[in-house]
Amino acid sequence: MKQDNIVLDKSFEFAVRIVKLYKHLRKTFDERTLSTQILKSGTSIGANIREALRSSSRKDFVAKMNISLKEVYETEYWLELLYKTEYLTKAEYDSIFPECRELTNILSKIVLTTKESIK
Repeated sequence: MKQDNIVLDKSFEFAVRIVKLYKHLRKTFDERTLSTQILKSGTSIGANIREALRSSSRKDFVAKMNISLKEVYETEYWLELLYKTEYLTKAEYDSIFPECRELTNILSKIVLTTKESIK
């Protein structure tokens, strides 16, 4: 039976949106470099979270969640760059960026709370 996990679910749904964004950028603009960058960082968030859930220790868990946090920060950068370079409209940016920021906030809290519990 699958147990609900908010950060895992949100990161997976976000990854789905990132894949769709990648397809849009490739089809509409024939853009390759930025689209590949955001595809890599945006989909690895959830992959690293999933890996963290099978960690062998709390220290390993924090390390994997920190990787996810770094990836979400990177994804924020690519989204901002795509918006500022007019690959994303304001509406598109406003639609996806808050989800990215929400993941940033959740992951930051998880990492901080877990680190504190290790001490």
